[in-house]
Amino acid sequence: MATKNEPAAPSAPAKVIYCDKVNASRSLFMRGGRELKVIRARIEVDGTDTEAVDYLAARKDFQRLEA
Repeated sequence: MATKNEPAAPSAPAKVIYCDKVNASRSLFMRGGRELKVIRARIEVDGTDTEAVDYLAARKDFQRLEA
């Protein structure tokens, strides 16, 4: 009896996590009014969100955490 190969389920985009070295909770507003929320000194964005990743990487008050 032959088995049917099913396509693999698409994986979720990798998350990028940053630690806020200054505040445990705050809102950041990017150009265009987009809001990024820091909760418990962490902020998590999709790895494919280059705008948010670049924004956070350029700030000295955030440190990228390795998963």
